[in-house]
Amino acid sequence: MNLARFPFPLTADVYRYSTNVEPARVFTETATGGWGDRVIDVDEHYRPELALRSRILARDPSRCTVLPHMRPAAWDALILILHELVVSCPEHMELRRDGSRWHWKNGLLGVEQSFVFGDEASLPCDPLTFAGGQAQEDLVLLDQREGTLWADAGLVTFAADWSLNFVIGMPFLEIHGPVPRIREERVITRAEQFLLRLQAGADYRRTNWSMTVDRRLDTSTENSPEWARERRLAVAAGQQDRLHLRVEVQHLIRLAGSGAILFLIRTYLAPLTEVARIPQWRHRFGRVLAELPQDMAEYKGLVRYRELVAVMFD
Repeated sequence: MNLARFPFPLTADVYRYSTNVEPARVFTETATGGWGDRVIDVDEHYRPELALRSRILARDPSRCTVLPHMRPAAWDALILILHELVVSCPEHMELRRDGSRWHWKNGLLGVEQSFVFGDEASLPCDPLTFAGGQAQEDLVLLDQREGTLWADAGLVTFAADWSLNFVIGMPFLEIHGPVPRIREERVITRAEQFLLRLQAGADYRRTNWSMTVDRRLDTSTENSPEWARERRLAVAAGQQDRLHLRVEVQHLIRLAGSGAILFLIRTYLAPLTEVARIPQWRHRFGRVLAELPQDMAEYKGLVRYRELVAVMFD
């Protein structure tokens, strides 16, 4: 696997939950190269990941849910995502506007589509599903009302042990209720206050990380019987080569038209055997995992991996 653009998330030998929000589009250098100079990232997994998303949505259409009042925000999100794809991959992507009609061309997928903003009949599917068919990122739209944020729309096929169906229509603070320590340390309250003040057109990012077995993107609650079983089998058999570091790069963007906040979640997976070959990463990850408090390790599902990983990292 090419780790040159892998967003290794740990910047210190001790890890605690924090808002860790920083401006988007800033290149971050790593031991293998760097990442972060773009909002939408197109990489070598582009076609297979979008094919996987298509299969998941065909099996479970509820992975894309848009409450009626969020349809204008879904159109705003579509235009922004298509624009960012052009920024990321100008040699293969093109977006043109001719009056009320837009023209989209995706050379990597062989897609050409004309549409009228706001007219769902002009697209082959709803705008959020169309956007999710062009970009690898999962998409969540947050509405702002009553002094708080609400998760009222999304297309999520690559969730890390959560469910869009469960959180849809739920307030921001309630969604993050199960995460240990964040209420006592007011992490999530500060995060919401930051988002409520986010200005139109502003974009920021943060990272999150965990571990998983195999190159499995869909570790949603709906799919838990399958991935939880494989995790147990891999750990019981001591199969270190199946363990992966899972990193999410999350972008937070206030949409100018609707005022909704677009929450983009891009998931990257790297085999731990390859991460361990990078000395700087091996030392840091080993120290973080050894020091991580029990409650945080349990929430992230890391407790069962600790002994297996300890022999790989120092």
